[in-house]
Amino acid sequence: MTTSITTCHLCEAVCGLVLEHDGPRITSLRAHEADVHSRGHLCPKAAAIGDVSGDPDRIREPMLKTASGEWRSIGWDEALTLACDRLARTQAEYGRDAVAFYYGNPTGHSSGAMLYAVLFAEVLATKNRFSTMSVDALPRVLTSYLLYGNQALVPVPDLDRTDFLLVLGANPIVSNGSAMSAPAIKKRLRALRRRGGRLVVVDPRRNETAAIADQHLPIVPGSDALLLAALLHVVFARGLDRLGHLADHVDGLAELREAVQPFAPERVAPHCAIDAPSIEALAVDFARAERAVCYGRMGTCTQRFGTLTTCLLDALNLVTGNLDRPGGSMFTSPVVDLAGLAALLGQRGHFDRWRSRVSGLPEFNGEIPVASMAEEMDTPGPGQVRALVVHAGNPVLAIPDGRRLDASLTRLDFMVAIDLYLNETTRHADLILPPSFGPEHDYYPILALGLSLRTVAKYAPAVLPAPPGVRHDWQIFLGLAQGLLARRGLLQRFGSRALATLLGAGPRRIIDLAVRLGPHGLRGRGLTLHTIEAHPEGIDLGPLTPVLPKALQTKGGRLRILPPAVASDFTRLATELTVERPPLTLISRRQQRSNNSWMHNSRRLLAGPPRCTLLMHPEDTAARGLTAGSLVTVTSEVGSLEVAVEPSDEMMRGVVSLPHGWGHDRAGARLQVAAERPGASINDITRASSIDAVSGCTSFALPVVVTRRLDPRDPAPPEPDPRDPAL
Repeated sequence: MTTSITTCHLCEAVCGLVLEHDGPRITSLRAHEADVHSRGHLCPKAAAIGDVSGDPDRIREPMLKTASGEWRSIGWDEALTLACDRLARTQAEYGRDAVAFYYGNPTGHSSGAMLYAVLFAEVLATKNRFSTMSVDALPRVLTSYLLYGNQALVPVPDLDRTDFLLVLGANPIVSNGSAMSAPAIKKRLRALRRRGGRLVVVDPRRNETAAIADQHLPIVPGSDALLLAALLHVVFARGLDRLGHLADHVDGLAELREAVQPFAPERVAPHCAIDAPSIEALAVDFARAERAVCYGRMGTCTQRFGTLTTCLLDALNLVTGNLDRPGGSMFTSPVVDLAGLAALLGQRGHFDRWRSRVSGLPEFNGEIPVASMAEEMDTPGPGQVRALVVHAGNPVLAIPDGRRLDASLTRLDFMVAIDLYLNETTRHADLILPPSFGPEHDYYPILALGLSLRTVAKYAPAVLPAPPGVRHDWQIFLGLAQGLLARRGLLQRFGSRALATLLGAGPRRIIDLAVRLGPHGLRGRGLTLHTIEAHPEGIDLGPLTPVLPKALQTKGGRLRILPPAVASDFTRLATELTVERPPLTLISRRQQRSNNSWMHNSRRLLAGPPRCTLLMHPEDTAARGLTAGSLVTVTSEVGSLEVAVEPSDEMMRGVVSLPHGWGHDRAGARLQVAAERPGASINDITRASSIDAVSGCTSFALPVVVTRRLDPRDPAPPEPDPRDPAL
């Protein structure tokens, strides 16, 4: 039996773990009490790490789909040769854009995968690149690029020093922080209140974070931009604006003041369901707090005004003097300089250099919004997607109008998946290449520690042996990149020496170089990866410090508080003041024992009552004759699904909520445990055309109709007319 210290790789909290293991088999797992970052915190998901690593359904060697549709194992040389031959042939015949690349959330939680996915994408050179970012965080990173000049310059709330935390569209107690690394956040929020601070949560649902808040303000889904504009209106009208040390480094302040002028609390209140006096009081209290910060996440991104909302959120922090200030919204100076690394790898960002072929959605940093993914496969003509590479993703369950994508995948000429499982998406692949998992490979949390509330460094070497038939993600990406270049006759010209160096070095050497060149390396505290590795509990380098204006990477080094792409969206926002609210709006929700779609094959995480239920206010259920457990049909413009109702006074009237990541009922997937409780996929009824007009990010606030099913054995009732005003 061996005891090893490692780091959980499942989310941004990157909590410290102590594993007891016998070879590859994990026998016990507990929190690492001495970890300087997580401080002994551990969420329920971590308990399933052993379930995934030892899952009987896990793929442990390359798999090829035969002509009869059966799967057989093949060797790595044969698998990589086949993949590169088919991808190269498709691009040679139909053009570079005929091959698409999609990657899922786990890519960002593997340092090797993240670094080498960039290399593979550059070699593939397709404009059809997609990721979960455009159903998750696109407005956040786009705003960072437009305002600060680098998508990685993401401000995080300085929770441990603030006096007033305003949370919009986020549930950090369940997410463990998102777009911020904040393990043990429940303790941090309670500490905020114990020291006399105030926590206010604005959300259509009284979620787990709102449940411990001083105040919960239910809001009409998608109206956050109206509320923020009204808050800014009050701040300016009351003369409460102050920019502090950034006063001489900001452009667009006068334009912002003029843009929010029409959005007085009295005009906005009926459309966001928060009364005008409450809006006025919230603005005044926030602006007068000694140290305050406004934080938003999924709910502020995945809506029709996601980019404008995110921009106004940052603007509220700025004009109240709380941007780049202790206790406010601060930027990190991580050991691996995330913004510097992004600039070095050409990932600083760019926007709208080209648009998607069919719907004309703008690219961001070389990626097209996933809302266009199915149509790019279905629409004939130059640039039509004919082949696909998927890494660590399940877009059939993750992206809008999933049923259409499900059908689109069947028509591809070729598909290769890099994944642990035969899931709802990879079942369509011709070839599956299995990677190592979690504790089986080294891990430096580049993204998570780049968004940490304190400057922390920690490195987790591999502690479990990987199954002999798998390879690390970075090795798979490198093998594919090398094979494609060889088939184009470009290997020597591209630089075989550089590739050989990368092949021999691997991510460890790259991270060590990044540490040495970072702000705490050779020109700072002298840190190296070897130094960090000698401290498995991590190294805490202290709280965040102000970095602006020096850290700005915009032209001229100025903060552009209202860039043109966002300013123009105020015209669209004004029309919201004339729009009538639909009778029922569907929103998504996070769950602590779930991790998108890929951890539902853990029996211990699925234990207890079913969790894929439709939360609905008791008055809304009573009005429809529904009781707990009633089976209902939820219908939108693009389709319908069936799910059980769970009455809950957590929901505001007129809003229903369904968790994302479910729908494990597709034939051909091999997820035995997940199939026992398949649930329903919210993306089966999410409209692909429902997007944030600026970024193209998907909006998950949808008008729906909920009708009762009297008995599961009864024939389905006719679907409501999509022209129904409720839709």
